[in-house]
Amino acid sequence: MSEFKFACPVCGQHITADNSTSGGQIECPTCFQKIIVPQAPASVDSKFILSASQVAKPRPGSAAAAATPEIARPSPSRISVPVIAAVVTLLCVAGAVLFVFRDRLFKSTRITWSLDLKKAVFPKAKAAGRIHGTSFAPDSAILQGGTLLLRQGKGQPPELGISIGLRGWHGDGFAGRTVEVTPDQTALVPRVTVRWKDDQQNPVKQDVTNGYALKLAFGQTADGHLPGQIYLCLPDEMKSVVAGTFDATLRKPEGSSPKGPKPKGPSSPPRAASGPSSSTGPAAGTPRSSP
Repeated sequence: MSEFKFACPVCGQHITADNSTSGGQIECPTCFQKIIVPQAPASVDSKFILSASQVAKPRPGSAAAAATPEIARPSPSRISVPVIAAVVTLLCVAGAVLFVFRDRLFKSTRITWSLDLKKAVFPKAKAAGRIHGTSFAPDSAILQGGTLLLRQGKGQPPELGISIGLRGWHGDGFAGRTVEVTPDQTALVPRVTVRWKDDQQNPVKQDVTNGYALKLAFGQTADGHLPGQIYLCLPDEMKSVVAGTFDATLRKPEGSSPKGPKPKGPSSPPRAASGPSSSTGPAAGTPRSSP
């Protein structure tokens, strides 16, 4: 057997071993650390000193954990590829759904300004638009007499508002009716009044009597309300427009009062009858029927 020398990796102590112990574990006689005997060198030169390696120490932990083999975990690359594939698939499906139902999802909220009634479309959403460059979302709709009012804001005058005077129609006369006004129409054109506030929050009012496009469609009256649809484009520079559905509250015209018995005035003394009275004869002032 040929011997060779190697050094302890912990304390540096030179240790002599023979070829038969290569790869085995021994205890350093100086530091008492467990080391692995290196492989014998190919050269028999005794000046060539090898270095051994220290036996790996177990990680701290419970004995049960140390005895239980660690379960192999998939590498991050194996996880990321399926996840990315699933995300891409979901995005493709969502894009396809949006493409197929794009008209139903977006058409109802798209409001296009156009004075051509052939392009007029009633959005299915609640009436909205813009007035004089400001977003308009009326929170109330009122049908009073022959005037339809769409208002935004609780004050008087409203922050934003549009009123349309429809001549000759009152109350239930609107139910089931449709109104169309083209920009070139000059006779019997409803007056449109637009209200907004300027930069100093001062109320501004403007009447539009022609040159606009209007389409109104009323439903049926129910419980003091009248639903309807509107498409209105005004010819101003700011391209004011409102379109969508509304549910108008029916109100009686201003100045009207419900019919009822007239208030009684101060009582007057009864007059004496000029002749004999008869409980079976006609009352005074009642016309008699001819025989």
